[in-house]
Amino acid sequence: MHEIYGLVGGGLLTLRLPSVLAMSAAAAGVGLLGLRLTGPRAGLLAGLVFPLVPQIQRYTQEGRSYAMVCALVTWATYVLVACVVRHTRWRSTAYGSTMLLACLLHEFAVLALAAHGITLLVSGIPRPVLRAWSVTAACIVAGLLPLAIRSSGESGQVSWIAWPDPVQFLGFLAMVIVGMGCVRRRMNVRAPIQLPALALPILVIPGLLLLLISPVKPLFVDRYVLYSSIGFALLLGAGIDRFHKRQLSSRALWVAALAVLAALLPPSLYLRMLQSRHDDVIAIGNAVRHAGRPGDGLLYLPGRHRVWTGANPEDTRFLTDLTLVQDPISSNTLAGIELPAQDIPARILKFDRIIAVRDPEGAHSDANSQEEAKTKTLKRYFRECGTTRVTGARITVYVRKVQSAVVAARAP
Repeated sequence: MHEIYGLVGGGLLTLRLPSVLAMSAAAAGVGLLGLRLTGPRAGLLAGLVFPLVPQIQRYTQEGRSYAMVCALVTWATYVLVACVVRHTRWRSTAYGSTMLLACLLHEFAVLALAAHGITLLVSGIPRPVLRAWSVTAACIVAGLLPLAIRSSGESGQVSWIAWPDPVQFLGFLAMVIVGMGCVRRRMNVRAPIQLPALALPILVIPGLLLLLISPVKPLFVDRYVLYSSIGFALLLGAGIDRFHKRQLSSRALWVAALAVLAALLPPSLYLRMLQSRHDDVIAIGNAVRHAGRPGDGLLYLPGRHRVWTGANPEDTRFLTDLTLVQDPISSNTLAGIELPAQDIPARILKFDRIIAVRDPEGAHSDANSQEEAKTKTLKRYFRECGTTRVTGARITVYVRKVQSAVVAARAP
């Protein structure tokens, strides 16, 4: 994105257009997969169902890597099917390169490899093809390994993930149930890979693996396995096609179509409302600017929320970031480097009025010595003077307790 910004300039269109184009390519790939495995109508229906999935709609309009990962996994899956039909070194290289690029854009794309492996095993693919895929998969993992090792040192960026979110878990479960309900034993006897053998693993396996490791390390977030929607769209497209082939009355078909629209319309409309966002950085910045006075201290609870006010530096121009030692740019980090825990209380106590940027009520907060030092100092020496609530955050004004201030001043 830095390179694209350098070529055509910044802005929301530049930021979001790659995701729109990538998800369009993903929808085309899903349609072609359905065409190859089942038939023209099922392929068309799968390609039309795919962009109607609420999560697909969401990440089509966000400037993040998930749409590109989804497109790359889709086309890697298509090339995999082509390799099974006629294995060549060129196709194997194309599959490996596409999957590796997807994994480099987001490491959890590697879970799609497990789904592909299960597909090949249950399909009874000849051993030479299976052996060639195994070598390619090993090369993909080897290519990803340096990035995985390096990024393990930045695991704090996913420390906010707690036990699987109930809404996300239920959404994943609903897709699995609907997808399994559309399964038919054999959909195209001429295809070496049957559609259920391809679609079910990619729908179920990546999310299931993240759920299984959650007791050890919670990492289940639905967007991390957004490409699972490929399997859902393929199964639903084939299911609708089979429903149509039963030659039911037009009234029954209209009822089914309206039922699908009724199920998809509320989440689709909700995604276009501000309330659907986890945070609103513009509102957060405005709240900080209106609450603060020149010379006030600024405290982020936790420190990773410093990115919230990075969109417009003017919002915090007259405030002093109390715990920042090195800014994000000079430290080459996302949120900068903060003071050691033992130095934070003394720094906070130099100010009588502090603006705190905090998580909303009930949100999972980071637990480390620095965050504990911030919260304990505020609780002991300051009192809340007012809180502004915006989407995804609270902006609280703290003022020094008079009695605590006197004690602190007399302390050696």
